[in-house]
Amino acid sequence: MRNAITAAHVLVFLVAVCTGGSTPSDALRYLAIGDSYTIGEGVSREETFPEQLAVLLRARGESVGDPVVIAGTGWTTPVIRQKVLDASPRGPFDLVTVLAGVNDQFRGGSPQTYRNEFEALVGEAIELAGGRHAAVVIVSIPDWSVSPAGQRMNRPNVAAEIDRFNEVNRAVAEDFGTRYVDVTAFSREATDPSMFASDGLHPSAMQYGEWARAILPVARQALSEAQSSSSR
Repeated sequence: MRNAITAAHVLVFLVAVCTGGSTPSDALRYLAIGDSYTIGEGVSREETFPEQLAVLLRARGESVGDPVVIAGTGWTTPVIRQKVLDASPRGPFDLVTVLAGVNDQFRGGSPQTYRNEFEALVGEAIELAGGRHAAVVIVSIPDWSVSPAGQRMNRPNVAAEIDRFNEVNRAVAEDFGTRYVDVTAFSREATDPSMFASDGLHPSAMQYGEWARAILPVARQALSEAQSSSSR
């Protein structure tokens, strides 16, 4: 949730958006949109949940290319949407994940304002998925108050606020007909220090692995539908 992006993460962002990595032209295309939880503050690119998800998908026979990532530490939902518009990634994508809202909550934003901004962001994500609502997977906001750094805050209040923001993004998912994955429960079980990066705030590769495994079945459904529709 810091305002700065590390140099390594800037490089990941630029390479992914501008070149799409070394992805074969016939590979399924995955776009990950979000904030520090998507860019993976404090971990390597390979340890982020989008990269771990791609590895899991390939292990199950899905021909998924390198994730295209538009994400940055400290980005609020309107900033994320503007960054997506600025990057203008080439669609359509077969799978799009969206994780946004923790910085809106952290900076004292209201759930209603968040809803308005999040709806606009999800609309952009659906457009980038070629208009296929079911190809978009909304990921819930994790509860950062359980982290070593978060324990210095008023944990019950933070948890309650995150619940209210997650009520919004779940409702938006239902309204838009997108898919939804709850990783908040996993984050609240992450009480061991090994589940956090060295900053004591963001998840470690181990915790991101839990998220990737939770998203996996939903992502496979989305990709299966994408392949079915393209073969018609």
